Amino acid sequence: MELQILVSKKGTKVVTATNLHKALQLQDHHYSTNVRRWLNEIYEFRDGIRKPVRMTDFAPRKIKDNPILSDFYISIELAKLITLNSKSKVKRKYAKWLFSLEDEEETSVLMNQDQILTALELAKAMSLMSCQEASEKEHLKLYEKRNGGNAANWWKHRSEILGYSASKLRERMKMMGKSVSGKTQKQMLLLVDKYETIRTGVVDHFIAKGKSEAYARRIGDLAKALAKEMQMEIHDDRKSASLFTPHIKPEVINNIRTLNTESYLEVV
Repeated sequence: MELQILVSKKGTKVVTATNLHKALQLQDHHYSTNVRRWLNEIYEFRDGIRKPVRMTDFAPRKIKDNPILSDFYISIELAKLITLNSKSKVKRKYAKWLFSLEDEEETSVLMNQDQILTALELAKAMSLMSCQEASEKEHLKLYEKRNGGNAANWWKHRSEILGYSASKLRERMKMMGKSVSGKTQKQMLLLVDKYETIRTGVVDHFIAKGKSEAYARRIGDLAKALAKEMQMEIHDDRKSASLFTPHIKPEVINNIRTLNTESYLEVV
């Protein structure tokens, strides 16, 4: 049996517990036990390690033809986590598909004028090195939290998300005929592609907020494109303010530095 995706009146994609159980080819007589375990297990959601929340991650579903059987609507994220933790022999197939649906759901938001202007404000804020630095630190905090306080492999992890590494930057620098001696990764990036520092700050910020890598990269790409179109300059405001710093809304900078979840960032 194939896994069926249902769409709620609000446009949210869900699956049913009965359908997921059958699609994973789990034995019917284990259904009740498995579902109870699914809904009481502890998973690593985007917003932290916790149990599924009723009416957020799942909701009861009534079956007219069988009022005795308990069924539930399950969010795509929870269905993905259930699948990965199951003993199903076909879980790889469905996990990959659910991953793609989850990314699609997060990245399918249509940009209206207000949302693009919001992304522009975010790009302007990330032209400040203090905001870039704050976002990187928050991303690192989340990485350490998810790895028991361990920061091992942090740079490798981050380079895989961003699509570049220190070694790749050194190669680019050499191709450009520039010296790499004594330069940090940030210094090399500024010389190779200064607008990439804005994209990097945005990606760090959204991942720190619990968004998916695909979503963070999408908004990062948009911010970079806007910054390039506006020919923004990068300002090192960590020691002193610059007379040439662009006008940026104070609340935007504050929300980035404190990782505030104000709605201005949710619209993108």
